Amino acid sequence: MNPEVRAQLEKLQADRARHRREQAEALARERVALAHEQARRDLFRDAVGPVQALRAQDRAESPPRPVEPLPRQRIADEAQALASSLSDDLDVTTLLDTDAGLSFRRDGIGPDVLARLRRGQWSIQRHLDLHGLTRDAAREALASFIRQAERDGLRCVRVVHGKGNGSPGREPVLKAKVRAWLVQKTEVIAFTQASAADGGHGALLVLLRGR
Repeated sequence: MNPEVRAQLEKLQADRARHRREQAEALARERVALAHEQARRDLFRDAVGPVQALRAQDRAESPPRPVEPLPRQRIADEAQALASSLSDDLDVTTLLDTDAGLSFRRDGIGPDVLARLRRGQWSIQRHLDLHGLTRDAAREALASFIRQAERDGLRCVRVVHGKGNGSPGREPVLKAKVRAWLVQKTEVIAFTQASAADGGHGALLVLLRGR
């Protein structure tokens, strides 16, 4: 793998890990603060013991102090958004095998895996069709699709990016982008061009790491 490209991938992965770690630390701090507040209240109650309510005319009304809500959903959303972010600037040319399908296999994955993927050893369990989508919409759809496939324990999926027959100059707009995005998804361990029956050069067979 080209050292420069490897460095870019490692930086992306490090940034994502750092962000997830910061979000987890923030959540932990919030939880500790809430626990300390509850412990303080419990200590006061134990020290004072049983109390008698004041008569209504002698009681001073004090509005309860609102407890600042813990932004769990926002933290989770931000972490998920970062994990799903895919760069358009990554040049993956040197990462692809110089075969007709411009296949990809991650470090530690042998060439026999690509051969078995082409032969259909893994059945296609789900597919995503990106026809008609803009680049941004396709990027988001692909990230969500791969993430959900991983959660569902799928091993082999198909991504249809199109052959470019309806594009200006008959060039497949998403073909190179999809390959670059897939390389950045850690769930993806290999991909190759689909067989003619499964879409040919307009689609990719993607092998996921599985559970």
